[in-house]
Amino acid sequence: MKASANNRPQKLRMTSSGFTLIELMVTIAVLAIIVGIAAPSISTQLANQRVKSTASTLENALKEAKAESIIRRQDLTFTYNNNGTNVGVISVANVSSYSYSAKSTITDSESKNTITFKPSKRVDSIIYTICDSNKSVKSRQIEVSKIANITNKLGGTCP
Repeated sequence: MKASANNRPQKLRMTSSGFTLIELMVTIAVLAIIVGIAAPSISTQLANQRVKSTASTLENALKEAKAESIIRRQDLTFTYNNNGTNVGVISVANVSSYSYSAKSTITDSESKNTITFKPSKRVDSIIYTICDSNKSVKSRQIEVSKIANITNKLGGTCP
């Protein structure tokens, strides 16, 4: 006995042939609602990750400047430049250069964009604040003490 679609009655063949247009439209509408709810959360997570990444890059560059100053036994200048809409640049004088997202901005408490590490492990204390173009993201702070201790913490206010 062969069981094929051609042997079934005409009415049964018509009703079991797939999804209706209404079923497809309802499914697409439900998916659109789910994506609409999830999209803002995802963009906030990406912005938080940008701020953490920029803070980590800044912290590592500061630690490198401190170490190189001690190793070379000379003053070493650390600078940063937000570069407007281009990628930001962090420079450790004649040693290395780092880049960070153009959506992140770094500001410092002294507004001078530069700091000099001394081989005696001394530096002017300063606080860097990292913000993102997405204003709903929490900012981070990198604090450099007078004895060149570098700490990364949550906080700070963005302009």
